[in-house]
Parts: sequence; structure tokens; C-alpha cells
Amino acid sequence: MNGGDGGDVAAAPAGPPPPLDWKFSQVFGERTAGEEVQEVDIISAIEFDKSGDHLATGDRGGRVVLFERTDTKEHGASRKELEKTDYSISKHPEFRYKTEFQSHEPEFDYLKSLEIEEKINKIRWCQTANGALFLLSTNDKTIKFWKVQEKKVKKIANMNMNMDLSKAVGKTNAATSSTYIVNGGSKDKSSIDFKFPPGGIPSLRLPVVTSNETSLAARCRRVYAHAHDYHINSISNNSDGETFVSADDLRINLWNLEISNQSFNIVDVKPTNMEDLTEVITCAEFHPTHCSTLAYSSSKGSIRLIDLRQSALCDKHSKLFEEHEAPGSRSFFTEIIASISDIKFGRGGRYILSRDYMTLKLWDINMDSGPVSTFQVHEHLRPKLCDLYENDSIFDKFECCLSGDSQRVATGSYSNLFRVFGCGPGSTEATTLEASKNPMRRQVQTPSRPARSSLSSITRAVRRGAENPGVDANGNSLDFTTKLLHLAWHPTENSIACAAANSLYMYYA
Repeated sequence: MNGGDGGDVAAAPAGPPPPLDWKFSQVFGERTAGEEVQEVDIISAIEFDKSGDHLATGDRGGRVVLFERTDTKEHGASRKELEKTDYSISKHPEFRYKTEFQSHEPEFDYLKSLEIEEKINKIRWCQTANGALFLLSTNDKTIKFWKVQEKKVKKIANMNMNMDLSKAVGKTNAATSSTYIVNGGSKDKSSIDFKFPPGGIPSLRLPVVTSNETSLAARCRRVYAHAHDYHINSISNNSDGETFVSADDLRINLWNLEISNQSFNIVDVKPTNMEDLTEVITCAEFHPTHCSTLAYSSSKGSIRLIDLRQSALCDKHSKLFEEHEAPGSRSFFTEIIASISDIKFGRGGRYILSRDYMTLKLWDINMDSGPVSTFQVHEHLRPKLCDLYENDSIFDKFECCLSGDSQRVATGSYSNLFRVFGCGPGSTEATTLEASKNPMRRQVQTPSRPARSSLSSITRAVRRGAENPGVDANGNSLDFTTKLLHLAWHPTENSIACAAANSLYMYYA
């Protein structure tokens, strides 16, 4: 996995890098034993900004919560001053609560008689400007563009009178019935009971406006609505800093950030007869550096790469990535578990990571014959697919993420577990961690050896991480009610933020 467009992966060392030793860093919103979780508090979206200095989460109650990094500010000296110190700054990322705001409210579609949930489906950071933070958030139907900025709180200080003098003046006013009051006002205005004391005021001090304190204000700059008939499953902003896409089951729309009343439909998979519908769009993502390249995934397990320069309606893809099923392996669940729930580009744009119900797959956009690597996440659940179908768990949508150097990938699982795999050449790293203060409690002791697939000569595919059937790594039965769906990898450091119900856990290595 050397080379790539934009230097996605650095030159590999002589051997694979050693597995990372993950440690607990922080938790926000930790639950006490037996505490019941409110539905509106469950986290439904997580996103780092490009610098990694800010983190945003969205919840089912329509709120967006922002966190800011503090460890860099504490050291906050200039580069020259840091170079003079005789110790290295190797502190792991630490964050603190910054602010929160209500992004979406529950709505009702009167034309379709449908309730629209306030739940935040996705958050995407936009380019910062003039010290302000900008981000996009969406629920099922409406996208909003937010500006979060520090504003100085203006206060009036050094008033004309000190408090003792004011009290004395007040008493004087109450005791007198003079017809003259300040500024020539009438005494009929009972709200004004201020008079100059006898002999006047020895010194006059003009009031001074001070702005020492600051407060964060979130303001909705634009609302992009009424463009989707179906639920929005993803949004992705473009590297040009001007446009973004929003995708639902059947269409992908292109927006300009400055224009909220018009969008362009660039992908439409809706058939003339809805009975002929065989697949739907599950996720859309812009290439990180090529503003005309867009990838979108489908419920049939395929990823299509389109070029926006080819035509106004991109009904033809430039590349198709899919893995053909082995003969005789088809079952009732084949299409359900093949559906891709999330895709992410690597930082340089050469690699695409996809997550379906059973596996993580890493694709090279220069090689459409099959995935470069396949990582088994839920292979141990294959005997339980009937039960998972009955309780609807088989339709859970797990997200995935890549490290900044594209050497590792991560995704969530049940029982609040998440898995980290090494994808560098020769790496056998396969780590299972739990979203708790002791992440190594469920650690896999011996990572599975990579096994070459039957198509290895064609696709160079590596399958890794298969587990014993039916249970987790330590033989514990899995809890399907606690699932880790959302997680994000810090863009420049080995740090992961993940959501377990209403709690946000952070780990570093």
C-alpha cells in the first residue's frame, strides 16, 4: 500500500508497525451504575474537524455539542519557545466542553402526515474563517449551516455615582417634592426618582463600556430544506469549500453553501416503476482533494465512483467497486449483510474504507477487481443471523474510520466494543477494545493470523480478524442492545472518540 494519490500512505518501514497500546483518556456524560439513559441523550453523530482541535457530537434530541482541545493551549507557546525546552511535548489530546446548541426541533410534514424526528444524522465541519467555526448538521429532512463564534459581552463600568452616593440620592428624592429632576424631566414620570444631592456631585465620571468577558453564540446561517423525499443518510462537503452533497435512498443533491433555495440533482436511481427498485443509496462521500470526484455506496454492497465533469446527471459511474460472492454461498441474508452502511476516503484519497454488517473492506481506487484487504468484524455472528433478523439488529448501521496515516482502520460492534485493525503491509494487528474506562478488558490475546483468500492472486485481498462463533473474544455472550455505532479517528494523532449510548469515550495510543 505504498504511494498513492496525494501520499495517502507513507513509505512502509522494513517491517509492519507494532500494535498500538490503547489507553483511556476521557469520558463525557458517564453514566452511574443503574442510571437509565434518556432516548434524546443518545449520541447519533461524531466528527473531528480537519485540524483535530475541535470535536462535534449530535444526539437524538437534535442537539449539537462542541468540544475543544486543551492540551495544545496549555503548552501554547511559540515554536521557538518549544524548541528551547529540553523535553518533548508528547501529551495525548485532551478536550473540554466548549458549547452546545439546539440544531433541530421535531417537525410535522402535513402533506405526508409524517413526523420528522429531531435526531442529528450527520455532522460535517466546514472551513473556519475569522476565528469562527462553521459546520453542517442534518436530520432526516433538513440541513442547517451553523456559525459558532465568540462574542464579547459589553458591560458598563465606572458609573457616575458610587453605590453609597446613589443610596443617599435615593433617600433625598423620596423626601423632597421638588419639581426639578435630572435632565429636565417631569416629576410625573414616577419611574425616575433620581435627583442631584444638595451641593452637587464633587466629581463626574463618564460610564465606560468594557468587554472583558466573551460568550459563544451559535447562529444558523442557512437552512437547506424541501429537497429530499426520503430520509437523508449522509452529507459531505467538497474540498472546494463552496459546495456539498446530501444523499437519501434514491437521490444525491449538490448544494452551494451560499444558496439555500436551490440544489442540483446529480444522481437519481429512482426507477420509473418503484416495484422495479432493487438497490438504494446508503452513503455519499466527496474525494478529499479532487473536487469533481464523488463516491457513493449502495445496499447491494457496491461503491460507485463518479466524475461530476462528465455530465450534469451522473447516471453513469466511472468506476465500480464490488466483490462477487462465492458460488453456492447465497442465502436469504446475503443482500442484507452486503449492504454498505458507511464509506470513508483515506486522507490522500487513494483508498476507500467501507463497512457492511459483517466486514470492513479497504479498496484501492486504482484497482476495481476487489478489495485490497478484508477485515472480519462479525463473522462469529453468522450462525445467529436468524435471531439478528428477528430483533432487527441485522439492520444496524455501523460507521468506520481510518487513521490519519491510513495505516489503521476502526469500526464498532456490539456490547460497546470496537475493533482496530492494522492495514499496512504485513500487519497482523487486530485489537478489540471496550468503550469503558478499562478498554483492554475484552482484549483479544492473540490476533488472528492473516489468511489469503482464494482470490488473492487477483485482488491481493487479506482477510483478518475472524473470531470464534457465537461469543466475543473472551467467551462472553454479546449484548445486542448496547452497540457502538459511531466513532471518529483524530486526523493527525492516534486518538479515537466513540459513542456508547449517551457517553463519549476518548482513547489514545
